[in-house]
Amino acid sequence: MKFSLNWLNDHLDLDDLSVSELDDLLTFAGIEVEGIEVRGAAIDKLVVAQVISSDKHPDADKLSVCQIDAGGDDPVQIVCGAKNYKVGDKIPLAQPGCELPGGFKIAPCKMRGVESHGMMCSASELGLAAESDGLLILDTDAAPGTPFSEIVTADTVFDVEITPNRPDLLSHLGLARELAALTGRELKGLTAHHREAGNGSSPAPTDTIEIQSPDKCSFYSGHFIRSVKIGPSPDWLKEKLEAVGLRPINNVVDVTNYVLHETGQPLHAFDLAKLKGGIQVRLANDGETLTALDGESYELNSTDLVIADSENAQAIAGVMGGDDSGVTETSTDILLEAAHFTASGVRQTARRFNLSTDSSYRFERGVDPLQTLGASALAVKLITALTGGQADEQTLIAGEVPEAPAPVTFSHDACRKLLGHAIADEEIDKILTSLGLERDDTSWKIPTWRLDLIRQVDLIEEVTRVFGLDNIPSRTLGTYSPASKEDKIFAANRSLRDQLVHLGFCEALTIKLISETQLADDLGKVSKSGLVPIRIKNPISDDYVYLRPSLVPSLLSVAKRNVNMGNSALRLFELGTVFSASPKGQEIEQANLALLITGDREPGSWKCPQPEATNFFDLRGILEALCPGQKVQINPITPQAGSCLALAAEIRLGKSKVGICGQLAPARARELGLEAPVLLAEFKASALTTVRESSRRYADLPRFPASSRDIAMEAPSDLPNGDIETVFAKIDEHLLESFSLFDVFTDPSGEKLAADKKSLAYSVTYRHQDRTLEQAEVDQAHEKILAILSKQLPVIFR
Repeated sequence: MKFSLNWLNDHLDLDDLSVSELDDLLTFAGIEVEGIEVRGAAIDKLVVAQVISSDKHPDADKLSVCQIDAGGDDPVQIVCGAKNYKVGDKIPLAQPGCELPGGFKIAPCKMRGVESHGMMCSASELGLAAESDGLLILDTDAAPGTPFSEIVTADTVFDVEITPNRPDLLSHLGLARELAALTGRELKGLTAHHREAGNGSSPAPTDTIEIQSPDKCSFYSGHFIRSVKIGPSPDWLKEKLEAVGLRPINNVVDVTNYVLHETGQPLHAFDLAKLKGGIQVRLANDGETLTALDGESYELNSTDLVIADSENAQAIAGVMGGDDSGVTETSTDILLEAAHFTASGVRQTARRFNLSTDSSYRFERGVDPLQTLGASALAVKLITALTGGQADEQTLIAGEVPEAPAPVTFSHDACRKLLGHAIADEEIDKILTSLGLERDDTSWKIPTWRLDLIRQVDLIEEVTRVFGLDNIPSRTLGTYSPASKEDKIFAANRSLRDQLVHLGFCEALTIKLISETQLADDLGKVSKSGLVPIRIKNPISDDYVYLRPSLVPSLLSVAKRNVNMGNSALRLFELGTVFSASPKGQEIEQANLALLITGDREPGSWKCPQPEATNFFDLRGILEALCPGQKVQINPITPQAGSCLALAAEIRLGKSKVGICGQLAPARARELGLEAPVLLAEFKASALTTVRESSRRYADLPRFPASSRDIAMEAPSDLPNGDIETVFAKIDEHLLESFSLFDVFTDPSGEKLAADKKSLAYSVTYRHQDRTLEQAEVDQAHEKILAILSKQLPVIFR
């Protein structure tokens, strides 16, 4: 919400505080200042000027060449495109060297061949209004050349974020009350922090005002004002509204908006001539419609509260008035409404219609019930003064004002104990009194505008805010807190994310809901886990029907969008929660990690014009990088019927199964627009983390040289490489340091090698940690390994 510093000064004197000091004061009191805007005309080289003459531009139909008296010896020539002025009018003139809001600098120039030495300005160009039609015409006796800042007061506007528990701050009066407590200053001209209620009120006859739904409207008041003359508002009122971002409309509507931002109480003015019979505060009929002031038609139901006459609904209570009964230029008699609507009812209706108005915003959070008649009296006073209307002597009321909040028991000792600081009783009482509370023995009466104060700790918090946290010294040092299980999981996941980013991956963050068609991309189907997905009872759309049982469906959607945008080489990962249920209905929630790689291994260049596509070896290399020291095994499995994978495998790191990987079926890839092979993998995050932690082993660099031997073997073409690696891993030979596959050969024609065979070549490394190996030792160890391989595998050595 926007607050005008000039407006706040109407309530208390803040002239001796700088903008920076006010910013700090509010911020340290828990009221966040989101922005500060300087408005008005504190602009150098901006002066009052008078139009001497205006002639048509010789070479442009929409431009005029004006001679302007700017207070100098000679007139100033200005080329202007506005049409709303006449000779003799006074206007603001930005002279060369002037810098307008937004950084726009004025300099002499030629416009269609005619020299112009400045700019005649509109209100919006000076930051005085959000928008404007034409030049700002000044109604002033100031002589030409007078600095503009002398006739238009500059202002500072604070954009403040008000938390939902502090609706009392949604007005200039409310923020002024807060600043008065924080600074120890007195408010001006207010009784008990409220606007005075005026001449009085009397119960309304039921044929004039009737509340039919007291659970949604506890109190309603109406004041008749007759013989009003609708017209523009005076400058002071326009300036206040424009300072907080509102557009002036007419003197009656502007007064209701002014009182809203002054007191926080929403008001509405009805054109009395357009009402049939008395006011009924009732629930709408199902299917009843109302055209609101925004021009939209809304279909109401029996949960919506409306303000109606004897025939139709005329306003959505607490949200927006109706267009049929709104005040226009032809209105002469009006009914001014001020009411107290239940927050939950206004919130329900506003949310259903997706309407957020200044009125609903306040009613949803809570409005001070004792301010209702005071706000109405202030509006009546202003409307009669600005329109010449005659107001009835008394305000007609119906219903009862809600009771004041219950008193809160408070202990000064409990306050000091909780704060750990000795604040005197007198200081505590002074702070609470400045906030509008009244002491009653051991308890405090809560003002009606502070509905958030319901417990003793709430009052202690108020004492702390006003006293200032900086004034409470620290009494204890920070204590050691051992890392919790959640801390360790967070640290492990952060380490995993960092490493994947260093490996060239981009993290995807997707919604936890997927569509029914996306279930086909669930990798859980591949492993025949028996788990079933969880359907949402009330999905918001067909795209969000199930809680995701796998991260892969969402990653594939991200990949599709990227490819559509021209990004074909992708490395994506997501670390997030997946959901499923056992056949017995037990819900399961766990964290998973999913990877997706597709496209070229590296960008094309002159050195490599046709890069290779990524393959399973790239995926395996990524897994080995994530878990150094662990042997990665990829064991093929048969995908289930209907699976999204054409090839599938289990991933084992050491002795642990950690996930599933595979290649997306080409048909499914084409549906998504993915031309290159798409490799996918998904892991249970906790299993991967456990393996990563156990793989952290450290050893000295080897001091003695290694010896290597090659093994060339012929094996059946369907023998998985994983089976060979498993045998290697189980060989008990202390000199064996490592092994790796470096060549594969097949010949489908059968000329050089049988078509059902393949040739494999492994490099085997031997090393002793304490000495240099002799050739005989290496030969002996090598023969042992060959014997084990030939015994356990259907291979022939070449």
